[in-house]
Amino acid sequence: MNEVLTKTTSTEPGPAEENVPRIGRSMGRMRLMTGRRLIGRLAIQSAAPGLELSHLDVLDAVRRAQPAGEVTVGMIAEMLRIDPSRASRVVADMVGRNVLRREASQADARRIVVVMTEVGQNLLAEIVAQKLAIISEIVSDWPEEDVDRFAMLFERFIGGYEAVFQSRDKDTPG
Repeated sequence: MNEVLTKTTSTEPGPAEENVPRIGRSMGRMRLMTGRRLIGRLAIQSAAPGLELSHLDVLDAVRRAQPAGEVTVGMIAEMLRIDPSRASRVVADMVGRNVLRREASQADARRIVVVMTEVGQNLLAEIVAQKLAIISEIVSDWPEEDVDRFAMLFERFIGGYEAVFQSRDKDTPG
C-alpha cells in the first residue's frame, strides 16, 4: 500500500490529475446553484407566479414517467423520494390549478392515473424555454466550435456520471 501511495504522489501530475480537481470544484459550484433551483425559480417568476418548486418537480416527474406508461401518484412519490401523502397533496393542488388531471386507468379502471393537461404542457414548455434562454446567454460569446464540443463532452460526462452512480446505488430509480 505504501509503495502504491509513494508511486502515486511522487510522479509528475499529468493533465488529468490537474483537471480532475478543477472539474470537482466546478461541480461543487454548480451543485450550489442547482441546489438553489435558480432555473426553476426564474421559470416560476415569469410563467407561473403562484407555483412552488415542488410543483415543478411533480410536473417533471410526470413528463419523465409518461413514456413508460401510465403515471400514478405512488410512482411520482417514488421518483421524487417523497411520502405518498405529500405527492398526493401536490398532485391535488396541481389538479385544482388545471396543470394535471386524474383519470381512470385504461389498463385497470380501479386505478387512478395522473395526466398532464394542456396548461401543464404549456408550463413545461415555458420552463424549458427559460432553461434554454439561460444556457444560450451563458454561451452567447463562445465560438460555435466550443459550444459544439462542450455539448458533446458534457453529455458524455453526465452519461458517465449516471452510469457510475446507478452501478453503485441499486436503490436509485432511473
